[in-house]
Amino acid sequence: MSTLSRHDTAYERKTLILLGLGFGLVGLDRWIVAPLFPHMMRDLGLNFQQLGSLIGILSVAWGIWAIAMGPVSDRIGRKKILVVTMIAFSLLSSLSGLAASFAGLMLIRAIMGIAEGAFTPASVAATGEASLPARRGFNQGLQLSMFSLLGLGFAPIIATQLLRVVPSWHWVFMISAVPGLIVATLIAVMLREHPRNELPHADAAHAKARWTSLFRSRNVVLATLAILCAMSGIFVVSAMVPTYLVEVLHLDTQSMGFVVSAIGFGGFIGSFGVAGVSDFIGRRAAAIIAFVCAAVLLYVFSLVGANPPVLFALLFGISMFALGLLGLLSGPIATEAAPLGLVASSVGFVSGTGEIFGGGLAPVIAGFIAQHFGLPMTLDFALAGLVGGAVVSLFLLETAPCKRGAAASDVFGATRDVA
Repeated sequence: MSTLSRHDTAYERKTLILLGLGFGLVGLDRWIVAPLFPHMMRDLGLNFQQLGSLIGILSVAWGIWAIAMGPVSDRIGRKKILVVTMIAFSLLSSLSGLAASFAGLMLIRAIMGIAEGAFTPASVAATGEASLPARRGFNQGLQLSMFSLLGLGFAPIIATQLLRVVPSWHWVFMISAVPGLIVATLIAVMLREHPRNELPHADAAHAKARWTSLFRSRNVVLATLAILCAMSGIFVVSAMVPTYLVEVLHLDTQSMGFVVSAIGFGGFIGSFGVAGVSDFIGRRAAAIIAFVCAAVLLYVFSLVGANPPVLFALLFGISMFALGLLGLLSGPIATEAAPLGLVASSVGFVSGTGEIFGGGLAPVIAGFIAQHFGLPMTLDFALAGLVGGAVVSLFLLETAPCKRGAAASDVFGATRDVA
């Protein structure tokens, strides 16, 4: 029986919808702090460097636990991890609204990062397992695109508009838990578990695959370096641009919310667009093109004044390419680079290491730069990350089924790039 004839397309679509919504709520809970920060800064006496720290602590915790929980997911399966972690980070986001100090916020954000980091490799691997190989890039990209759509697109609009009708920013955080609890319940009811020994051609040797074998995969190493560069670019932009628009360009809160929403809407298109295009032109070409385009647009953005429509358009393009890279690097590239039996481990290592250094330390460094050298200099720091990523991508090995042949994609995770 062929792979196509036994493939459950209806379940593939259902899984994509559920885990796409789940990952979108990860983004919402994570990034809603950025548009609320100008209000939090006044109420709690915070500064720019502390904003970078709040973004960074979650990313570092996310990265560590994505790396740690990828192998656990490969051993025990996906479903339990997905349900428990989604309930946890939803409730923790709500608790952010009760924080009365910087220390309290840092603690809550760190624990949120643990839950969201554990959720990531299990969810990306589950989507890949449910997908037909020829659609894997598009499906994983579409799932990851919801992080951008909800977290960076609708979050600024939702947050700034809710501030018009609720007493304070505290209430915005409190409300944010409800959708996550609903989706966690649906995942518990509808998602199937796929034990590792029931996946196609998963024999005893695959089950005993060692985590350290990831380091023998050239694309795992290069994807990790590239995603570090991509996250250093887009996460610094996402963390600092809302305050940059208010403090440097002097936009009002609603105009800022409109402009910053471009990060999410652009990222939504890019996350499945870049990964989807890579199904046809190859992973390496898509990565190089996306890094170069994001860098050029960010440079132009840094030269534009207080013109919301132009800023929106440029930020849309930056995010489309930069967040599209996150979907490409942590989705199909990490999946196809994985040794058999270590798909979640590969996804967790690539995305987790990128989170620690690109998503975690980079915003902290950017906060230091903003505090001591001015907010505009943070854009130059982000630009350097994107340029570095373009250079790293030149050395990727091509693993797309369209370039390697259909036979290479018949078994989930079977494509190899071990140097």
